[in-house]
Amino acid sequence: MSPNLAYSTYSQNNIQVESGEKLIEMLYEGILRFASLAKRAIEKKDVEKKSYWINRTVAIFAELINSLDYNEGDVSHYLTGLYLHQVKTLSVANMQNDTKQIDQVIHVTKELLSAWREETNSVLD
Repeated sequence: MSPNLAYSTYSQNNIQVESGEKLIEMLYEGILRFASLAKRAIEKKDVEKKSYWINRTVAIFAELINSLDYNEGDVSHYLTGLYLHQVKTLSVANMQNDTKQIDQVIHVTKELLSAWREETNSVLD
């Protein structure tokens, strides 16, 4: 799946993304939405939709990894490891039909989104 798929998914409704900060927020929100849909598909035993939504979620993590700037310090390396761990967790969820794995990804992403919003709001103040 193309790394730009995640971006195009969100930009199709928005002619122009306001800023890189807003795009990252939208990507985190997309992870939450798609992971929730994957969880629902697991609960309904819908294998096709489960795989579809997990793949969409993984594509967003790939986009986030590709957007990291390793010249900015250790945080990029930390986030790479964290994102890759989420991809691994999603793979386990997919293979084992385990909603608890999806819940872990949702929890981590909510924390990331909260931290991101806090950081971007403090920069704007």
